[in-house]
Amino acid sequence: MEFFCYHRDRPGSLTLRHELLEEHWSYMDRYAKEMIARGPTLAGDGTPTGSVHILDLPNPAAARAFAFDEPGYQAGVYRDVSLRRWHNALGRTMWDFPGGPEDGNRYLVLGLGAGPAVDLAVPSSSDRDELIAYGPLMSDDDTTWLGTAALVRAPDPDTARARAGLTPEGYADIEVHNWQFGGRS
Repeated sequence: MEFFCYHRDRPGSLTLRHELLEEHWSYMDRYAKEMIARGPTLAGDGTPTGSVHILDLPNPAAARAFAFDEPGYQAGVYRDVSLRRWHNALGRTMWDFPGGPEDGNRYLVLGLGAGPAVDLAVPSSSDRDELIAYGPLMSDDDTTWLGTAALVRAPDPDTARARAGLTPEGYADIEVHNWQFGGRS
């Protein structure tokens, strides 16, 4: 089962986040084989604002343990956690993305669902090659569509939103966050 986990930083927690960086990475190293994508979201000045992890785990209980046992969460770095079932519509990891980790800007495009399911499949546009990860967000029991999450390479946030191919009327909100490949250097 694949899961999307987004820890959003609590205001004023940057120092604590930096203090726990090695502990965070060591924790994530335990999940290296399960990782589909990972990395921080960033403010315009490069300050971390959150942490995205997409991974394949046995069940919702294992996903909750992953999200809430994370050292930064335990220490109070994060203000909230979004944890949803996710379907890997591209069938690959971020490390398989042909553009690699350095070429161009990266974004998390997060559509928060508002009704009947939309965008369950990868967009068929010419921008498909710019998608690093893409998939619908689902309830724990995989029966209710809750939105869509995409990691996208694009020159700017507006282009990232367009390349994600989300149907605007299907969402209560579509967020676009600066994002970068995560993990140890």
